[in-house]
Amino acid sequence: MSDDKSQTVQDRRFINLSEPCEVRDWTYSLGVAEAPAGPAADKVREYLVSR
Repeated sequence: MSDDKSQTVQDRRFINLSEPCEVRDWTYSLGVAEAPAGPAADKVREYLVSR
């Protein structure tokens, strides 16, 4: 996935950790630093709730 915001997202359930813009957007939207929970958005949310 590129930084081109005109392209649609393939699957918002996963964070493409190879794309710095996705990691940046997720960490910004969640108000956290990068979490060691993997690429699945639901697992990241679980990790953040359990903290």
